[in-house]
Amino acid sequence: SEQAQLLASARSALNTQKAESERLKAEFDRQEAELAEQEKLLAQRVGHLGELFGVVRQSAGDVAGQWQDNLLNAQYPERLKRLKALAESRSLPSADDLDGYWMMLLEDLAASGRIERLQLPVVNADGSRQEQQVLRVGAFAVYGEDAFLRYDADAGQLVAPPRQPSGLGQVEDYLSSNDALATLPIDPSRGSLLAQLQQQPTLWDRLQQGGLVGWVIVVLGAFGLLLAVWRMVYLARVGSGVKAQMHDLSAPRNDNPLGRVIGVLGNKPQLADLETLELKLDEAILQETPPLEKGQGLLKLLAAVAPLLGLLGTVTGMIVTFQAITQSGGGDSRLMADGISQALVTTVLGLVVAIPLLFLHSLLASRSKGLIQILEQQSAGLIALHLSGAPRRD
Repeated sequence: SEQAQLLASARSALNTQKAESERLKAEFDRQEAELAEQEKLLAQRVGHLGELFGVVRQSAGDVAGQWQDNLLNAQYPERLKRLKALAESRSLPSADDLDGYWMMLLEDLAASGRIERLQLPVVNADGSRQEQQVLRVGAFAVYGEDAFLRYDADAGQLVAPPRQPSGLGQVEDYLSSNDALATLPIDPSRGSLLAQLQQQPTLWDRLQQGGLVGWVIVVLGAFGLLLAVWRMVYLARVGSGVKAQMHDLSAPRNDNPLGRVIGVLGNKPQLADLETLELKLDEAILQETPPLEKGQGLLKLLAAVAPLLGLLGTVTGMIVTFQAITQSGGGDSRLMADGISQALVTTVLGLVVAIPLLFLHSLLASRSKGLIQILEQQSAGLIALHLSGAPRRD
């Protein structure tokens, strides 16, 4: 009896649930039909606004890409996030979103035409970060307290590059000027030129690209330059001594070649034998010639060796390049850059060293030759003086 009573109660509850299920199903079908009607009504009422919202999303994405490297992001750091959120939104933007997008465009338009002094965080060349007063010139250039600044899009902040161009003094003059018009250097590429300046190799980088052969050329060039300077100073001192001696030929001195050549006569201005006089003067000139021409042969040798070393560096650099091509297949040009740089830099170094050394050798040779000609002229004068005063022989 109890089991029958429980069964009847369970059947009654089952019927109740079935009735509720039928009611909910009917309600679901009714609401689904109503939702379809509402979606149809929404599509009719929206009309072309869907296309408009699509254009807005596309425009926001394009503007975000254009503003990615804009230095105005340092002053308005949240605008890129808002643009990306609008471009990536899957729902219809609200009227506030459209108004905010329009205001961002107007804000950028107005800010790009203003020159402002702001307090912004700046990363210095040593890596430290500090707040400092900067001068922003539209969207073209920004200057710190003592450096040109550029906007780093990856870090989202202003950075002071280690290599600075000239013209920072004009910025100080602009800030201190009260004139209506003043000169101010700007980067029309909006930071691209300043970024390329950081990638340009310095003189030290160029020397390192030359490798061992390049350093050998530099050492030989420095040695040749020092040798040429030493010989220039020596010949200048000798030339001044010879000029002083030419003003007083009657009192020969031993501190200059001309005085020593004249001194071979001793206290006898005339010798009995003309041939003996000529031989003594020739011998004196021959003794004075090597000191005057000293170092010229070595300087000429260095001028000739430098281009050959440059050619050696070119060959070794091409060997390195071909090895890189063999290993990488020539797909990556950066792997061949070391060999090509070595080949070109050593060639340039060889020519840069050889050309000045050739000019210096020619200058030294002309100066020493001029001094030797003075000695020969004075010797010829002594011989003429001897001929004029010598007794005639029958």
